[in-house]
This record gives sequence, structure tokens and C-alpha cells, in this order.
Amino acid sequence: MIQKNLWEMVFTRRMLICVFTGFASGLPLYLMQQLVPAWLTDGGISLADLGLFALVGLPYSWKFLWAPLLDRYFIAGFGRRRSWLLPVQIGLLLAIGALGFLQPETQMSLVVSLCVMIALLSATQDIALDAYRRELLDDHELGLGSSIHMNAYRIAGLIPGSLSLILADLMPWESVFMITAAFMMAGIVLTLSIKDVAVEIPKRLDFVAAVLQPFKEFLDRNGVDMTVKILAFMILYKLGDNMATALSTRFYMDIGFSKSEIGLVAKNAALWPMIIGGILGGIWMLKIGINRALWLFGGVQLVSILGFAVLAEVGHNKIVLALVIAFEYLGVGLGTAAFVAFIAKTTSPLFAATQFALLTAFAALPRTIASAFSGILVEHMGWTNFFLFCTVIAIPGMLLLFKIAPWHGERT
Repeated sequence: MIQKNLWEMVFTRRMLICVFTGFASGLPLYLMQQLVPAWLTDGGISLADLGLFALVGLPYSWKFLWAPLLDRYFIAGFGRRRSWLLPVQIGLLLAIGALGFLQPETQMSLVVSLCVMIALLSATQDIALDAYRRELLDDHELGLGSSIHMNAYRIAGLIPGSLSLILADLMPWESVFMITAAFMMAGIVLTLSIKDVAVEIPKRLDFVAAVLQPFKEFLDRNGVDMTVKILAFMILYKLGDNMATALSTRFYMDIGFSKSEIGLVAKNAALWPMIIGGILGGIWMLKIGINRALWLFGGVQLVSILGFAVLAEVGHNKIVLALVIAFEYLGVGLGTAAFVAFIAKTTSPLFAATQFALLTAFAALPRTIASAFSGILVEHMGWTNFFLFCTVIAIPGMLLLFKIAPWHGERT
């Protein structure tokens, strides 16, 4: 890696672009998770129906199915990524703005249809933005760029999750959704101001070959044995951490914390350490490289799980709660920064859209596994033993680093 002044590496146009990609990507997701449920609740939708409504987010999990289309089809002269980004972002702006003009009480089928459309458009935008970021950044920039993207992604949640909810007490929902939709202009301005990165574009293939080629390239480049190890790593690296936090709110309540205490202490102690951890992780990766970051940050992530076991023994103590949560989410920020950078580095710029979508789908599996089995384990083990078990479960992912990201396996 060519050594540069740290400030020259951080304050670049490429990193500024990552701010915009993260913001544009995070806004629609947090709209679906935070603002729309509040709107539906205000419209009298039952708790049961609200729970089922979460299924409209399935496109985020299955986006790898149509990702090959984004690698294969585009408008010549406009760019392989911009050809998809601009119409998708305009569609998001219009669809989000239109939501507020519907009445959940009488038009729920239309609400669901429009929200499914928003989820599809948002997932497609994620595919294109992830691919563009992979093509834009050099390998040594992937750590910081991914970190900036993820933190801008989280900060985007403050629009629908905070600003829009405050506005909902002051003005009609139509105005709230139109104002929220207007923030998608950040993505549109980004798309209009960038050019596609000059990379080798695969020759035009028939549709079946276009679908299969990204998977064949990944397998040929890594070999069967390494491919299996990489996919196993995607599942195992954050499994223990995801399992430990899957029932965190229930855990806090079980050891005596009130909902207000959880809201004031736990949630605030989580957000900022996670953002700080992500930023620091990105900067450190400029110096130490992605491989070593996976080792060091993964170690912090593993040790932080033990904090929950300590809290389970201490019980109701606000100071311990704040310290444990802050350290845990510092580990989350660090570990996620290295993990996302590794995913990006593992993909080929030739088929970045498909391969990135597939690997992130595998990376999302631990959340599903954690949600499905954590409750059963807690009932049989108790909280302390459960968190110790989560620590042990995190070890196999770390051991895989010997094979897929050895300490001396890259130049820094």
C-alpha cells in the first residue's frame, strides 16, 4: 500500500461518496422499520397485523435472486450502476411520498403493495450501491469506506426514526411522508454527480449464463474448499454476538430494569459507541489492513459478550449496564467494520452486484438463527450460562481466520 498522510486518506471525494451511499441506503430501510409501524399504529392497525407486516421486508433477504440482472443489463453510455440507481431512487422518492395519502384503516392492501414496492426498490438500490462502492474503492480503502457507509446508514435512521416522528405530532401524515421522501434527493444528487468506475465489463451473456457466471467465477477463483470456508465464516463470525443480543431487551427486563431505564441507558449507550467503533475501526484498517482487523476487532467482539454474563450476575445496576452495553456495541462497531470490508474485498469487481448480494445474504443468517433458538437456550441454561455459551460459539469463526484471513496474509 502506498503510504499517505492519514488525513489525505480520510478526507477524499471517495469517502464523501461513501457518506452519501450509506445515507441513501439506510433511509428507506429505517422508514420501513420505524416510521411506517408508527403510522400504522396511529391508523388503528392491530398488533398481530403489525407483526405480520414485517414480512414486507423479505426482499432484503432475497435480493441476490435478481442481483445478476444488475450485472448483466444496463444502458450503454449511462453506466452499469447509474442505469439502475437513478430510476430506482426516483421510484423511492415517489413511493415514499405517496404513502401518506393512503388510509391504513380502509386501504391496507394498497399500503402493503406500496411498501413491498418500496422494499424491492430499496433492496435493488442496495445491490447497485454496494457494487459501485466495491468498484470505486481500492482494496486498502475498503475498510474505511465500508465503515463510513455503515455509519451514514445508521445516522440516516434518525430521519424516519426521530425527525419524522416528531413532525407527525405537528402536521398531517401526508406532509410527514413527503418531507421524509425529500431526503431521497441525497441519493439522486449522488447518482447525477458521479460516473461509473472504469472496470472491465463482462461480455454480453445469455440470461442463464449471466445468472450462473458470478457464482462460477467466485468458485473458480477461490476453489471449492476455500469457498466453503468463506461461506462458513460468513455465518460463524458474528453468530455468538448476534445470539447474545437477540433477546437483549428481555434480558434487561428479567434482571429488573424498567422500560424507561432500558430506553435511557441501554439505547444511548449502544448507538454512539457503535458509531465510534465503526469510525475508529475504519481508520485503523488503513494502517493494519483488513486481515489483522478481523483478528483484533473479532477478539474485542468476543470478549465483549462476556460482559453480559457479568451483568447477569450483578443484576440491576445502571452503571454496569451502561459499561457493558457501551463495550459490547464498541465491539459491534469494530467487528462490523472489518466484516463488511472483508465481504467487499472477497467479491470480484466484474460481478460485484451478485456476489456482494449473495455474501450479505449469508451474513444475515446469524440474525435469523439467533432469533429462532436463543429463547429455547435461555430457558434451559439461564442467562449467565447462555452468554458463556455465546462466547464459546464465537470461537469457531475466529479459528477460521487462520485459513481465510491469516495475520500475515496481506500487506498493510
